[in-house]
Amino acid sequence: MKPRKKIAKKTVRKYPIGAEPMGNGVHFRVWAPSRRVVTLVVESDGNAGGREPFEITLEEEGDGYFSILAPRLSQGAMYRFRLDDDPRPYPDPASRCQPNGPHGPSQVIDPAKFAWTDDDWPGVSPQGQVIYEMHVGTFTQEGTWAAAVRELPELAKLGVTVLEVMPVADFPGRFGWGYDGVNLFAPTRLYGTPDDFRLFVDKAHEVGLGVLLDVVYNHLGPDGNYLRQFSRDYFSTRHKGEWGDPFNFDETNAGPVREYVLTNAAYWIEEFHLDGLRIDATQQIFDDSDEHIMAALTRRVREAGAPRKIYVVGENEPQHVRMLLPSDKGGYGMDALWNDDFHHTAMAAMTGRSDAYYSDHRGGAQEFVSAFKHGFLYQGQWYSWQKKPRGTLTLGFRPDRFVNFIQNHDQLANSGSGKRAHLLTSPSRYRALTALFLLAPQTPMLFQGQEYAARSPFFYFADHDEEIAQQVARGRSQFLSQFRTLATPEMQARLPDPADPMTFTRCKLNHNDRGVHGEEYLLHVDLLHLRRHDPVIRACQYDSRVDGAVLNPDAFVIRYFGESHGNDRLLLVNLGRDFVLLPAPEPLLAPPEEASWTQLWSSEDPRYGGVGSMPFESEGNWHLLGESAMVLTPEPKPRTEVADER
Repeated sequence: MKPRKKIAKKTVRKYPIGAEPMGNGVHFRVWAPSRRVVTLVVESDGNAGGREPFEITLEEEGDGYFSILAPRLSQGAMYRFRLDDDPRPYPDPASRCQPNGPHGPSQVIDPAKFAWTDDDWPGVSPQGQVIYEMHVGTFTQEGTWAAAVRELPELAKLGVTVLEVMPVADFPGRFGWGYDGVNLFAPTRLYGTPDDFRLFVDKAHEVGLGVLLDVVYNHLGPDGNYLRQFSRDYFSTRHKGEWGDPFNFDETNAGPVREYVLTNAAYWIEEFHLDGLRIDATQQIFDDSDEHIMAALTRRVREAGAPRKIYVVGENEPQHVRMLLPSDKGGYGMDALWNDDFHHTAMAAMTGRSDAYYSDHRGGAQEFVSAFKHGFLYQGQWYSWQKKPRGTLTLGFRPDRFVNFIQNHDQLANSGSGKRAHLLTSPSRYRALTALFLLAPQTPMLFQGQEYAARSPFFYFADHDEEIAQQVARGRSQFLSQFRTLATPEMQARLPDPADPMTFTRCKLNHNDRGVHGEEYLLHVDLLHLRRHDPVIRACQYDSRVDGAVLNPDAFVIRYFGESHGNDRLLLVNLGRDFVLLPAPEPLLAPPEEASWTQLWSSEDPRYGGVGSMPFESEGNWHLLGESAMVLTPEPKPRTEVADER
């Protein structure tokens, strides 16, 4: 925790901005450098039978800050700020709660009221994790923190280790993805109270699950963002963002803006005991300062969490490994980056299509071998879809620095139909791809419901007023028209309306699917058990002791090298038709000395809905079933066989 900062009248605060309960009232501090007078408008004082609404003028500190200690206020007090002679009061830029949404008053929250039980929780390190991305509003039928708590033991039992919660900073309307948040410190009222969020994290830790929060520092949403009323300097005039004006991290008055964002990041770690952050679209966070805001942010959240281990994941479409380098090497110090390349090649393999941003991926055997060995596929080669080189070298980085996925919120919604990946390919091919996804040395990330082949789609949804809703719908249609199949008039007419409540409701999970689709669920349970408990497959997640070879355009072998001589594993994947290894001039297929290969696991096991595997014959040429994956392990030969060979 950073040292408390002293401000006017010797008041000691935890954070430089916002409302903080004190023993004798609530202290308010706000940055409004373009204003002469800032007035606190108290609409209720948080006490039963409390005073009538009243106002207090804040004291000017200098450097654009205003503050006041308001006596006899407590948790639950509702307030706003009036700026100069503007008759309309505005919510606190650092509001901890907006019970009536972004346009309503802010509420004083006392985090000390919550009784944590996770004192012994160590945090989350990068190694050995299995991430589960979830959207709280659709994760259960109720769409609340309280309802989500019920499912935590089952996720832990499945083999998940870390939950990645989509953004919760408050946003307008009745539903949304959260990437258009406008109150960065206020968990949205749609899922419950701030203490409901704290209880969710506490219960997750109780069953052994870490929790990351997806945060958005590249823009704010179009509705309910009142930061400009306090200062136009919150936003950059030099940099242009893809989804809205980016924060000002390197221009006039950038210091307090940097402090605002860094405080927000630390706040989530400290007051909600989160284990880290997933930072959205880092390529759209612009900063020409000597120290990039992302480097400062990563350092700040680690300080905030100490001695707990903090895990920081970035999304970076250009795939710049600078995000992963330590600060003394000019990097930003993050732990891992999302790997779009793995998703794109998996989708090409599943669907046979390479349109729009899948154009530079074919889903062939060589791409999967390279992904296993190197993480990113594009590390500076020409990328025809963008008409420029893409990616950077990954040499020397551990496999766990890359997060693989075959589904996530964006990619499901970008299909237009919102269909889950298992519906876009054959069951057998999907099982094989699931195996190579979950047994790859990189960190896997599941999307909610993926583990049991959920029937619910996942669309883009956002509840805005009519004018903004129409703009959002048009923008969504234009974006999806990059896919030629979705650009046709008949498909454009069928795209779901993001503002329609039914679009949101259809995305809600029905966890009864876990039982209905028991074969798919067991597939994930067994693969995650193999990933965690097989000593060779587990060890290869921490270094690069894997190699691979192409057997034909659709088939390949991955060899995991054990720490002890001869204790290796083979992963054989065939995404095409039945295939006989004849001839087999590939050394990676050779068994360890004085051993032969035997089958350890098969994607065509009838327990998973497969057709069954042919008995594996270590002698002769191997027959690889079409659209299948198989794991082999060495078995010592009987002494007589070894003697005969000699």
